[in-house]
Amino acid sequence: MKEIDVVQALAALAQEARLRIFRALVVAGIDGLTPGALSEQLNVAANTLSFHLKELTHAELISQERQGRNLIYRASLATMNELLGYLTENCCQGASCLSPKATSCDY
Repeated sequence: MKEIDVVQALAALAQEARLRIFRALVVAGIDGLTPGALSEQLNVAANTLSFHLKELTHAELISQERQGRNLIYRASLATMNELLGYLTENCCQGASCLSPKATSCDY
């Protein structure tokens, strides 16, 4: 993952409503959610939700698929995993963070 993509993804998640939307889509898994279901579940107005979905889509954190008359949004788990991998790539100076010596990275 390129550094610019990481910055874009983190910027997209650095907003409370977008973080809540992304987390709801992660929980929904491959089934995803419609905008209506997201709006109802998170108590976010439809026009506000649309703006946030656009931002998350632009950052490639979520995807959109049309199923009949419905739009289904899903978290992009591949992008999420790439982001987490980038952030933890050199964690604990290359040692396993789960090893007995490295119970945390607080040195």
